[in-house]
Amino acid sequence: MSTLTEEKVSVQPLADRVLVEPAPAEEKTAFGIIIPDTAKEKPQRGTVIAAGPGKKDEPMTVKVGDTVLYGKYSGTELAVDGKDCLIMRESDIFAIIEA
Repeated sequence: MSTLTEEKVSVQPLADRVLVEPAPAEEKTAFGIIIPDTAKEKPQRGTVIAAGPGKKDEPMTVKVGDTVLYGKYSGTELAVDGKDCLIMRESDIFAIIEA
């Protein structure tokens, strides 16, 4: 399965906005119980697949390929090249997750 980070993205965010591909929601609990679609929580982590240039006096701190943690209700949902993504301001991102 390819991710959008491996392909050319057809959307280029402006200013301090980033395009994030959310991580897939958990399918099972730690004990192996399958979680139904109606009970799944929205993911709060994802991968930056495109980033704007930043504001005039504030360069971007996140870059394409970073795994980030963001707020539960952050961003606006949109479909990019057939995949669900979020576009949000860089200030909606709480942290960069190091591997």
